[in-house]
Amino acid sequence: MKPVMGVIGLGIMGGAMAEVLLEAGYQVSGFDPKPAALRRLKKAGGTVLSSAAAVAEQSDVVIVSLATARALSVVVAELAAARPKRKPIIIETSTLPIADKDAAAAALANAGMRTLDCPISGTAVRLKQGAWTIFVSGDAATARKTKDIFAEFTSNAPYVGAFGNGMRMKFIANHMVAIHNVAVAESLTFARKMGLDAQQVWDLFATSPVIGNGVFKLRGKFMVDRNYLPATMKVEVWQKDMQVIGDMAKAVNCPTPLFSACGPIFNAAMAQGLSQHDTASVCEVLDAMAGGTKKAKRKR
Repeated sequence: MKPVMGVIGLGIMGGAMAEVLLEAGYQVSGFDPKPAALRRLKKAGGTVLSSAAAVAEQSDVVIVSLATARALSVVVAELAAARPKRKPIIIETSTLPIADKDAAAAALANAGMRTLDCPISGTAVRLKQGAWTIFVSGDAATARKTKDIFAEFTSNAPYVGAFGNGMRMKFIANHMVAIHNVAVAESLTFARKMGLDAQQVWDLFATSPVIGNGVFKLRGKFMVDRNYLPATMKVEVWQKDMQVIGDMAKAVNCPTPLFSACGPIFNAAMAQGLSQHDTASVCEVLDAMAGGTKKAKRKR
């Protein structure tokens, strides 16, 4: 029988996972402080509950998808205090500092719950394409028990070892995404300044076996259309990810000159009022630096 599933945090990623599980025939309950997120779950056929503790009490496995370490701390404190009788397995998918995840896992262990660190590389759009990578880390036996759940989201959910290795792998993934994102924006801005058609550039290079990649395909199309809503990853949220990666690089004394050079570009996107737009909107920052080309379509 399929395990009873819970999802805490029904934002872009958590909400998408809940919908996939419901479509696959799982019983899913969820909680999020935002009414719109709860309405989305209810419309998809899920059960809306009034608290994170209520979700844990009714679930065999709980997926946690949260935007901040503070939110994780609040949820974990609630679950630890409630000490749910079912003792669900907690699958923590957020992109957060490892120290915060370690503290969460320890608190949950004291309340009898096992936690896996399983951050996701990919967007909600990529989920629909079956193109997620989920970095599964933690107790190997517990990971094996959740294998079928991960299979509902992707065929690429490697087990990467001890708890925390999932986040380390995610740091590498997002480090490269940040660089590729700005690189694609720079190339398309360069193309426009030379009088080339950005759509033709994207058609030629996004699928190239040599220089094409997923970032070029997904974010490059936003840049070609110059329309960055709805966002697959908001600039505001990405700023948090950039900070976490930068802090880790400093902690291990690793130079990251290319990654560090991207930071001011994302900062400028925030300053230009693009915080809620897709991270592909950094193309507009570079366009402005280049003196401007065709006016972008910016929905506010």
